Amino acid sequence: MASKRRKDRARREPVFDANPAAALDLRLEARDRPAGAPEAKPDGERRRRPPPERARRSEPAPERPARRAGKGSGGRKGRSRGVRLIYWAVVFGLWLLIAGIAAIVWVGAHLPAIQSLEVPKRPPSIEILGADGRVLATRGDMGGAAVPLKELPAYLPQAFIAIEDRRFYSHHGVDPFGIARALAANVLRRGVSQGGSTLTQQLAKNLFLTQERTIGRKVQELVLALWLEHKYTKTQILELYLNRVYFGAGAYGVEAAAQRYFGKSARKVTLGEAAMLAGLVKSPSRLAPTHNPDGAQRRGQIVLAAMADLGVISDHAAKAALADSPRIVRQITEGSGNYVADWVMDVLNDLVGRVEHDIVVETTIDSSLQAVAEKALADELAQKGERHSVGQGAVLAMTPDGAVRALVGGRNYAESQFNRAVAAKRQPGSAFKPFVYLAALERGLTPNTIRDDRPIDLKGWRPENYHREYLGPVTLTRALAQSLNTVSVRLTLEVGPRTVVRTAHRLGISSKLDPNPSIALGTSDVSVIEMVGAFAPFANGGMAVTPHVVERVRSPDGKILYRSNPPDLGRVVEERHVAMMNTMMQETLVSGTARTAQLPGWQAAGKTGTSQDFRDAWFIGYTSHLVTGVWLGNDDNSPTRKTTGGGLPVEIWSRFMKAAHQNVRPTALPGVAAPGWWPFPPASAPSGGQPTSQTPVARDERLPPQSGIDGWLLDRLFGRR
Repeated sequence: MASKRRKDRARREPVFDANPAAALDLRLEARDRPAGAPEAKPDGERRRRPPPERARRSEPAPERPARRAGKGSGGRKGRSRGVRLIYWAVVFGLWLLIAGIAAIVWVGAHLPAIQSLEVPKRPPSIEILGADGRVLATRGDMGGAAVPLKELPAYLPQAFIAIEDRRFYSHHGVDPFGIARALAANVLRRGVSQGGSTLTQQLAKNLFLTQERTIGRKVQELVLALWLEHKYTKTQILELYLNRVYFGAGAYGVEAAAQRYFGKSARKVTLGEAAMLAGLVKSPSRLAPTHNPDGAQRRGQIVLAAMADLGVISDHAAKAALADSPRIVRQITEGSGNYVADWVMDVLNDLVGRVEHDIVVETTIDSSLQAVAEKALADELAQKGERHSVGQGAVLAMTPDGAVRALVGGRNYAESQFNRAVAAKRQPGSAFKPFVYLAALERGLTPNTIRDDRPIDLKGWRPENYHREYLGPVTLTRALAQSLNTVSVRLTLEVGPRTVVRTAHRLGISSKLDPNPSIALGTSDVSVIEMVGAFAPFANGGMAVTPHVVERVRSPDGKILYRSNPPDLGRVVEERHVAMMNTMMQETLVSGTARTAQLPGWQAAGKTGTSQDFRDAWFIGYTSHLVTGVWLGNDDNSPTRKTTGGGLPVEIWSRFMKAAHQNVRPTALPGVAAPGWWPFPPASAPSGGQPTSQTPVARDERLPPQSGIDGWLLDRLFGRR
């Protein structure tokens, strides 16, 4: 059985039937083999190869067919390279499409929803007027009111279209032809010589975007330009553009620019002026005609040529405009009225809150007096400033009730915008002494009280008089007129430094004052406006005032938003003490340190001041009509060349006050015209101020023993034994 299975598993060879009809012929013929392959042999002959010669004799090798031109491996390589190019082009196009979609998604993610976008409100314009209605300055992000397109001369918007966007009425916010033209020009010139932005794109940038130059911002600009064209008409877009574009020198909008450069409304500009304005938007800071008139003029000529080429004006009109060059008005930012405007902007928020609409601010400033004060300061410093080593100054004048009539915060606003009349604090020197003498009068002394002018030593501090000369016993009137330091210090010690400080604060000084003996010589810093305001009670009969400059705030159509109503601060100096102080300070102008400051026909009083090392020179003088303060010095607090309050400050004060009092009926100072508040003659003793046997001396005015006055004061105030 096993043997039978083994026999069945034995290999069985195929048997082919010998019958040709039944047999399957598997032999290959020569035509069935690859070219040059040997013919298959029977099984028995398969391992033996015939000799080469014999093989060649028995069967010739078939001939290879000739290669066709353009075919073969070279053709296949060309086709392969073309396929690869097409493939990579498709791949690049797909990636470019993906990048474009990603850019659009990014822009959409960084922009507010288009449907929620609204053109932002135009920033408000603040027009600041003098008391006579003259424009002192304009403030705000925009310098002029919006002007409807229909109110402008036709050639004004046409000038912008001709130079900035000739196809404005043909495109839909983005101009492909303009972009292509700009790209070609930039490539040819190998730099950025032209821009392809339309007026709509520029408006989109001005309204919604920053000025940065990035691809992302440019894409945002394109999207917003398309939205603006969809949302607004061409007329609305052009009107928005003209009222928002920047023209340099702080002027936004065509109205502000026309006022700024030509001193007229945009409604009245000439063709040449319109061309110049249109030319500025390319580079407003560089082409502003206030500092580059030649560049602005050349650019305006290019605009006129573009307008003529576009056919909006004739060649004759272009030539006439070229012959009539625009006249640039004096730069308003150079005027001292801008110091007033800066101060107005500082206080405006407290008066009317946040400004969201155009407003007009009517101030107390007298424009003519403002000009006189500015010229007086500038001329004196120009003529004598260098010789006296004085670089800066300030002038402030106000009425006795606190209304500021003139304010000059420096010699040139264009060079320095720091307001030295309001913001600077300097040592007043002897100009502070009236507060010392007022405190003494309120303690019972009178103008004829005698005090000793001789050297004094306070724990090593030895205050000296200006000339280092001492007059001995003198009246308080003469001591104040001659600005004797030792008497002022003695009075301060007598009434107490804290009393002097309280007196100064009561009259209007708001700065911190150090209550020490040196306060007698004005060693604590104060501002010009504080000093002038604190002298005002002497001119008005003893009433406290608050210096103010804003009279009214209204809308352009006349709606009143604020009206000045200075608070009644009440009396701060008794009438009899006002009369005494006026009598004493009048003597300063008659026989004292300010003798050159007399005003013909007017009773005037005041006090000079010079700080340590001649760093500051002051004069605060007043009449019943006006209180005016002058300060001179250097911003770096360096010493002047021995400039005193009785020198340049008095000259500037006199020049201003003479002009300010013209055609004004003279009136007397409070109390001076009718003495009688005290039983002593107001004038100094006839012998140059030296007391005589006929000089009345009240009981409290008699001097303590000469050897004991300093010891008595020091024991009382310093605990000296």
